[in-house]
Amino acid sequence: MIIAYLRVSTGRQCLSNQREEIRRYAGNRDWVIDRWVTEVASGSRAGSDRKLGLLLRQMKRGDTLIVTEVSRLSRTLTDIMGIMGLCLEKGIRLYTTKEGYSFDNSINSKVLCFAFGLVAEIERNLISLRTREALALRKAGGVALGRKTGSYTKRRILAENLTSIVGMLDEDRSVAEICRHFRVSRDTFAQFRKGSPEVQKALNAKEKRRKRKKNG
Repeated sequence: MIIAYLRVSTGRQCLSNQREEIRRYAGNRDWVIDRWVTEVASGSRAGSDRKLGLLLRQMKRGDTLIVTEVSRLSRTLTDIMGIMGLCLEKGIRLYTTKEGYSFDNSINSKVLCFAFGLVAEIERNLISLRTREALALRKAGGVALGRKTGSYTKRRILAENLTSIVGMLDEDRSVAEICRHFRVSRDTFAQFRKGSPEVQKALNAKEKRRKRKKNG
């Protein structure tokens, strides 16, 4: 089976460019796309917490996954390496249309994965070093460290996934479940819903359904 995976960070972005590029890529190789999987989700979220994670768990040995570029899989090299490793382990062929990467069971693919892994390790070390240095400087300057619950960054994650959140509420998923899914506190969600008429409307509709069901 040949599967195309398309992702954008917000509902305001368009998937059509990715779709057209994958169509051209497949057409040049006489491939037929059996399934299109689209997702609106931040690339900073781990692939396992997105549709991509479920997709990879469903795919079987010999299946093919096509994306326009590696960054569609994730925004972090560490997560990208985890996804590549899973594909190699399961025998899933992974192709990127823009960079022209091919990840399969060939020696070239394994060398490429090794190179990505080395870069990912260097990236982790540099991020850790920069973080420690920044925290030390702030602490030396008398700045209180830590971030209080409900920060802008957490609310931005919710804002970027507004469409998914409304969809989850329409499916009668609980607020607690949504908070766990996006790894935010209930206080953060409460602040977010105040500034989001769409979420409030979905919550009101969910409550009405609950009352109708309760009343028979």
